[in-house]
Amino acid sequence: MKFTNRLINEKSPYLLQHAHNPVDWYPWGEEAFNKAKAEDKPIFMSVGYSTCHWCHVMERESFVDEDVAKILNDSFVCIKLDREERPDIDHIYMEVCQATTGSGGWPLTIFMDSEKKPFFAGTYYPKHTLIPLLWRITELWTQQREVISQTAENIRTVLGTEIISKGKADFDVPEKAFFHLKRSFDPTRGGFGGAPKFPSPHVLLFLMRYSEETGDKYGLEMAVKTLESMYRGGIYDHIGHGFCRYSTDGKWLVPHFEKMLYDNALLALAYAQAFGETNNPLFFDVACNTLGYMKRVLENEGGGFRCAEDADSEGVEGLFYVWQKSEVDKILGADSKEFCNLYNITDEGNFEGHNILNLIGKDVPADKKQWANECLKKLFVEREKRVHPFLDDKILVSWNGLAIAAFAYAGKVFKKSEYTETAARASEFIEKNLSDGRGGLLSRYRDGEAKYAAHAEDYAFYTWGLIELYQATHQSFYLKRAIELTDIFMRDFWDDENGGFRFAAKQSAELIINPKPLYDGAMPSANSVSALSMLRLYSFTGDRRFEDVADKIFNAFSGELSQSPPSYCFMMYAMLYKKADIARVVIKADTQSNVKRLVEVIPPKAEVAVYVGDELSEYSGNYALSQGVASAYVCRGGVCLPPVTDEQSLKAIFANA
Repeated sequence: MKFTNRLINEKSPYLLQHAHNPVDWYPWGEEAFNKAKAEDKPIFMSVGYSTCHWCHVMERESFVDEDVAKILNDSFVCIKLDREERPDIDHIYMEVCQATTGSGGWPLTIFMDSEKKPFFAGTYYPKHTLIPLLWRITELWTQQREVISQTAENIRTVLGTEIISKGKADFDVPEKAFFHLKRSFDPTRGGFGGAPKFPSPHVLLFLMRYSEETGDKYGLEMAVKTLESMYRGGIYDHIGHGFCRYSTDGKWLVPHFEKMLYDNALLALAYAQAFGETNNPLFFDVACNTLGYMKRVLENEGGGFRCAEDADSEGVEGLFYVWQKSEVDKILGADSKEFCNLYNITDEGNFEGHNILNLIGKDVPADKKQWANECLKKLFVEREKRVHPFLDDKILVSWNGLAIAAFAYAGKVFKKSEYTETAARASEFIEKNLSDGRGGLLSRYRDGEAKYAAHAEDYAFYTWGLIELYQATHQSFYLKRAIELTDIFMRDFWDDENGGFRFAAKQSAELIINPKPLYDGAMPSANSVSALSMLRLYSFTGDRRFEDVADKIFNAFSGELSQSPPSYCFMMYAMLYKKADIARVVIKADTQSNVKRLVEVIPPKAEVAVYVGDELSEYSGNYALSQGVASAYVCRGGVCLPPVTDEQSLKAIFANA
């Protein structure tokens, strides 16, 4: 290689992609900031991730160009950051971009000083725009430093200003969120608003919960229409399964082709929950196929889940996924005409002369499903021979927490033990490879190295996964571990003065600010997920300190929740849970083997706490074996019925509820 920079020593696949750029890249760290200070240079920071199409474009246009590299190397200290490894840093500087430009995205371009204070932000810049921008920043730095310093200070002040809510949370805001979503809903194609359309599975989970709690079935109808439309569109991979990141159009046809672990985990959850609400076999199939994709492609040999597949292969976006009609004709032979008509495949194509398979406006007749699946399998076999998109193989605790939650939940509601076992293996991987040695977590694992202190979403999402594993297995270890991590999370991340969890641990001095994540964007926020988990831990244990934390989260953000309810749909979900009269079942047993017969007749929506022998004795003191045998206590609204010891009696309680 002609060039090699410091990124060659990193583990991040994204940073390694740039290790042979002529740009003298530094990873985020004191070496870069000390150099900028010593040489009195501004910092140019480029933030992205390995499966980002426009990140690849900017590299090809600018970062491999020696003319651009010379300007950057002469006048700046250059930092490359993997946003997936360091979501805490990315979050701060993306807020700068959104506040100063009105939009955001990746690649994220930041100019800042050696004190990490930003003074200019943007996203993708083509070479012909980037070069004059670099000259202009250089000119300002050398000739008008006071302007830059004032701008940086102003931005720092705005970033550091927190909205502090002192009032009580308004539990009517979920209704306001529902009506906002109702107004923006696309009744023809599903989803909300126009192009681009994002899956936003946590919004769909909220709508289903809202319908259940209020009886307004339109919430469920919006979720069902969206889930059906996404499945029929090109955003869903009909051949290899799994979902792409988002749709570039309003009808779910042309996706942005990268596939992310977090999207697929949350969508599998949404489809599984939709099956529970509707009994529609389509939703069962899509949930299982999505989980199957995750296991086949994203699971590593140790049981952890890798991050994502790239949008590009051979330097072309979507090339792996699209087809010429002539290719399909050759593979399917006599079946091709009918298949192409069904999946909207034409000579002209629907994407740059090629075809994205889709079922928009179509449905597979029941008597043709087996035939269609056989055709899809033939295409899959041929597609496997193509050059595959790049696979980012790092393991993130946060995203694995979502995958664990999805597999464990599906294992419970679908009664598929293999899903539960997959979730348990992923949890074992995290416990073995991503412990910080003090009971807490590290954030990222790759190539034998665990690194970076865990962030709020690592604790929040993994705790969610542990709770779902506890509900799927009723093994006390998962509940104990969830409580242990929650205690560490509270100690290290909780704002004792105003409430809410911060993005990084309180003792972290690496960030210019330490905000509290709240917005439910591509993923629900750590505070939203934690609010729900706290309520569920209270349900299992009866320990009111967990409920108190949930209430403090609701109160801490009451102002923002009231101002823009649809921006916080998973927090709305947690608020609905708080208000709901969800059945809680406590099973007291002498051995684990006596638990199963009772658990099997409990509806999936009930929360189940299992106490075997002396396990979790601090929470099980009020419950005893009835007549010396395993006993189930069904509780609602803080009142528990007398214990029952046989399956039929337990079943009858729920039948009469």
